Amino acid sequence: MMLKIKRVPTVVSNYQKEEAEGSTRRNDGCGKNCLRECCIQGAKLPLYAFKRVNNIGSGMNVLENENKEPPVAFLDSLLLGEWEDRMQRGLFRYDVTACETKVIPGEYGFIAQLNEGRHLKKRPTEFRVDKVLQPFDGNKFNFTKVGQEEVLFQFEASEDGEAQFFPDAPIDTENSPSVVAINVSPIEYGHVLLIPRVLECLPQRIDHESFLLALYMAAEAGNPYFRLGYNSLGAFATINHLHFQAYYLGVPFPIEKAATKKITTLKDGVVISELLNYPVRGLVFEGGNTVQDFANTVSDACICLQENNIPYNVLISDCGKRIFLVPQCYAEKQALGEVSLELLDTQVNPAVWEISGHMVLKRKKDYVEASEENAWRLLAEVSLSDERFREVNALIFEAISCGNNDDVIQHLPEEPDVEAQSPEEVDAINRSSHQSVVAGAPECLVLQ
Repeated sequence: MMLKIKRVPTVVSNYQKEEAEGSTRRNDGCGKNCLRECCIQGAKLPLYAFKRVNNIGSGMNVLENENKEPPVAFLDSLLLGEWEDRMQRGLFRYDVTACETKVIPGEYGFIAQLNEGRHLKKRPTEFRVDKVLQPFDGNKFNFTKVGQEEVLFQFEASEDGEAQFFPDAPIDTENSPSVVAINVSPIEYGHVLLIPRVLECLPQRIDHESFLLALYMAAEAGNPYFRLGYNSLGAFATINHLHFQAYYLGVPFPIEKAATKKITTLKDGVVISELLNYPVRGLVFEGGNTVQDFANTVSDACICLQENNIPYNVLISDCGKRIFLVPQCYAEKQALGEVSLELLDTQVNPAVWEISGHMVLKRKKDYVEASEENAWRLLAEVSLSDERFREVNALIFEAISCGNNDDVIQHLPEEPDVEAQSPEEVDAINRSSHQSVVAGAPECLVLQ
């Protein structure tokens, strides 16, 4: 199955193009029209102010909206329209829409893309890969150095409770705006970066406020084919400046289709499950009494991993209703010489998109020979062992229990009703053309 690029019209790009040119004329700065102090004074960018909503509706989007037309179609007209404008203006390092993409035959539907440009032209990693938390270094590349023409719009909460769009909004340097910018080395159509409080120069580490912002963006897009992802340092983030990635891809990710088994329900209404019959072990979060509860619980889990120096990836799926949290160890295995030369030769760095099932391949040979078995084999190397995964889960649940006040979680089963695959079981699956999905697994005790 070949995938086709979705194209949408640009609706506000003419304004922004003129504004960027006008800003350059007004302020010489460093000559790069960047987001640093030398160029940002007096600059303006579009502002999308989203509506804060706290209630979660059953069977509805995480953030319920009234039957009121938004000021501008957030995904189609604003984000994707502006992204196409930047493509037409030649701001990307290569044309990702020309990359070959296909769905690999098989039960899981892994997606393969041949992206030789990303391999040749992507900015290299500039920091250690063995430390999840590292201080921000302004001498290395960060997002204050990008040109203002790469920024699509500011993304902030509305002050009057209603969604609004301002095509000509000053940049509030005192309160450090959150912005959406293009990824100049894109993986897919509409590939953008959400950069919380960009002028604060935060290192790549999740906090409660930034994660809540990412959930609002997923809900505002309102399209299950638009997902946000996060890579920690050590899990193939390449820039140590806080950011989430997002793009549009009109097929389900394999991880979204994987079977799950519920572990528990917290007092704040968040349901936690674990992945089954998927090559990478991970947790799935859903529900929550409020958006804030949901964001805080997942943030607590991420913060726990960060503080314990455990690399991880996050996928925000289904308009913000499902979140996949995957601790990983591929970089560690690379450093220890435990990854086969065959896999190393592919030069694939399994970050959030690869783990989710979108395999970005850098060699024509790997694209031609792409198979479900090959994808499974690579991702199995990313996964923690079953024993280590249980240890990490214990850390996470201890952190979450503190965030949920005292004795929310009284106990967790030492062994799940259905265990994730051992390496031997993964090898057996690789030799089979069909993976079986565990059905009807009993749920663990729900703690109220």
